[in-house]
Parts: sequence; structure tokens; C-alpha cells
Amino acid sequence: MTTDTVTGVGVLDKAMSIVDAVEFQPMTATDLAQLLKMNLSTTHRLATALTQHGLVSRSGDGRYGPGVRFDMSNIAWASRPLLTQLRDETSETAQLWVRRGDSRLCLESVDAAQELRVTLPAGWMLPLSDGGSAASVLLNESTRREDGMDLGWIEAVSQRTVGLSSVSAPVRVGDKVVAAVCLGVPLPRVQTSPGQQWGDRVVAIANELARRLSR
Repeated sequence: MTTDTVTGVGVLDKAMSIVDAVEFQPMTATDLAQLLKMNLSTTHRLATALTQHGLVSRSGDGRYGPGVRFDMSNIAWASRPLLTQLRDETSETAQLWVRRGDSRLCLESVDAAQELRVTLPAGWMLPLSDGGSAASVLLNESTRREDGMDLGWIEAVSQRTVGLSSVSAPVRVGDKVVAAVCLGVPLPRVQTSPGQQWGDRVVAIANELARRLSR
């Protein structure tokens, strides 16, 4: 296999040759460079960029494989009934967010039926720098107790938008966070904190989605 030009856009063709190469067999950057007859540093740089965009993934042993971006339709399909369950159990809006470079994309949203509610439609994009519990989860942050134990959820109160709160939990497939399940709640309906009230349920839904995606 070589990196012969297909479209005339050299960098794009080289990047897509990496995607093609790892589609059926995981490879290290060295393997890819040898197979594609590319410089190792160039191969590593392109593979790293493709990983950040979700077009390839990188395992703990350094091998690259197909990225989560190609599973988005499966993730959305699998999440819908679980988000509906979470919405029905809490009467609040349940969403699924995925990372897109330095932004986050709302992949699915099941709105609460109440007039006062948090609502952002599927397809909505927000910068990770705007904050929010889903952004923190996708940045692989965590909330820990005094004894150091990870609570499994992250909450945000009036962080991105005054008057709104949320609690999110990571969907992990292998060692990678592929999405964040988020419950959005207007502050007038928060009695203690979003994490204390609904964190365990959000974590349970996120874990169940991860289990279904790992089958």
C-alpha cells in the first residue's frame, strides 16, 4: 500500500490512507509508516490528529484502529431509549454529548415535558471552553470525595448559563471516554445539588450505554 495521490490534496490523502490501513487491522505508527512508505514523524502527527477528531483510536499498547466517529449512528441509536428512560425517571432533559476537537456536539436530546426546561437540540455544537458538566466529562475530568474516590459524575451550577444546572457521567468503551450522558435541570427544581439528586441515575444510564456499546 502506498500514499499515491487520489484527490490531489496530499495531506488529506495521506490521512485517509491511515484510516484505510487501520480499518481491519490495528497498527502502531511504525507499522503504518512502513506500510504506507511515509516518514515516521509525519505518520505519528497525522495519526494523532485523526485520533483527536475521532477518525482513528489509539489503544493502551500504542496501536491505532477505527475511531469512534464511525460508530456515531450506533451510539445515537443505542442511547435513545436510555435517555428516554432517564428523562421519564427524572422529568428532566437528558442528552448525549460527544467531542468534536475543541467543541462538543449534542448527538441526542430527549426534552422534559415541563414548560421550564433545559433544551438544546441534537446537532448543537458548543466550545468545550464554555464549560458545563458534559464538557468536563469529555475533557476526562472527575469529581472526587475527600477519600479520593471518583464519584463517577460531574455537576455544574450556573457555569455556562445562569439559572441552569447539570450533572454528567462518562460513557467509557475500553479506556476511552466516547460520550457524556447529561441531565439538564433548571435551578428552581434543584433541592440539594444536581449531582446529589440525580448523579447516581446518570452514572447508571452511562454505564448501561457503555455496556451495550461494548457487546
